[in-house]
Amino acid sequence: MRCVIARFPFDLTKSGVLETMKGVKPEPVTGQSVIIGRRHYPVKQVGEVITRQDRRDFSAGEVLRSMAQLGFTCRTVPAPAPVAAPSAGLSPVQRAAAMLGTPLTA
Repeated sequence: MRCVIARFPFDLTKSGVLETMKGVKPEPVTGQSVIIGRRHYPVKQVGEVITRQDRRDFSAGEVLRSMAQLGFTCRTVPAPAPVAAPSAGLSPVQRAAAMLGTPLTA
């Protein structure tokens, strides 16, 4: 499949990407990621390895779009959980208990 990354066309296949990424140790994922095989790779690392270009030359969106078209599972950054406002009039222990929730009965 022809994919355009950083204004350059690449003919990528799923098997070709799997072969290229074989043996590449994944960096820690802190943002968007692509699942290749059983490993989670940062999007920029995948783009750098398959295009042999510097990470600053392309966007994560270009690589995500290309990998999704090839059939790989792509993950985006999860939205941060909203922080509940502390309840007025409760002690610190009661606020902590409220944030943890009620215990489940077995």
